[in-house]
Amino acid sequence: MSSDLISIEGEDADVIEQIRQSRGAIEAELAKVIVGQRDVIEQLLICLMAGGHCLITGAPGLAKTLLVRSVSEVFDLHFQRIQFTPDLMPSDITGTEILEETEDGRRRMQFVKGPIFANVILADEINRTPPKTQAALLEAMQEHQVTAGGKRFELEPPFFVLATQNPIEMEGTYPLPEAQLDRFMFNVLIDYLPPEQELAVVMRTTAGRPEPIRSLFSGDDVRRFHRAVREVPIAEEVAATAVSLAAASRPHRDGTPEFVNQWVSWGAGLRAAQTMVLGGKARALLYGRAHVTFEDVRALAKPALRHRILLSYKAEAEGVAIDDLIDRLIAHVFQQRKG
Repeated sequence: MSSDLISIEGEDADVIEQIRQSRGAIEAELAKVIVGQRDVIEQLLICLMAGGHCLITGAPGLAKTLLVRSVSEVFDLHFQRIQFTPDLMPSDITGTEILEETEDGRRRMQFVKGPIFANVILADEINRTPPKTQAALLEAMQEHQVTAGGKRFELEPPFFVLATQNPIEMEGTYPLPEAQLDRFMFNVLIDYLPPEQELAVVMRTTAGRPEPIRSLFSGDDVRRFHRAVREVPIAEEVAATAVSLAAASRPHRDGTPEFVNQWVSWGAGLRAAQTMVLGGKARALLYGRAHVTFEDVRALAKPALRHRILLSYKAEAEGVAIDDLIDRLIAHVFQQRKG
């Protein structure tokens, strides 16, 4: 066992070693159907191991659905895809009560579970459905339960929601408010592939069927991963850097850089720092380490912050992108740390 893992003993150490040894196998299985997108895959795996939910932003045709389905197959989890449309009702997601006749001729109300009762939910184009249906999904994400007919139905763990949204069409959509976006651990951005990888996708998808993906883990394994991630130690100085990144994004406060005051209307809250710390713990395990480094925090700053910072009209008028602002924020905070 790696010397980096000595500080954690017992069952957790075995789980950590299992994660470390299986990282290459996970990438090999996903490579059967997914070309490139290594950063995206890493961020999805971190989110899954940390027990968070993920927002996936990207143009149509970039294999968002295929990627989520493939990850669920690697972990042998029950997968459900929900296509969000303007006429989708909350009961279409959570389930509904029906009148059922019993064997003795009586009638009773019976709850029929909806597609939310799965381990991995792909909420496809979540911004295409009205707020009340979005709220039903977000409540299940937060509470891990559904209430129907006055009864409470728990969602079986592990439970992950991976929601996609299309950034190129805004007409007829219902963008999620910033307070609801905050419930997602990461906002993962899927971009177009380089030409050589795009060619590989075209050649592969127009030939024979890909090899089936082999399941490497069970739902019980994922639950053990959740426990092991929280046991990973982090130095107070590293955690303080995550807190500083979130705090520096809030305009018109003491110590806030001037470019934030000009370009940001609303900064990140406490969940941003929690996300970077918890995600950093999961990333450390993926890399075979039992401690979180500054690089872990730096690597996860963009997916943790890009949906938690609201740009001002001035930033939009000047063409400032959210990732460019976060890059400047990272440089500012890490420069202060060195100073």
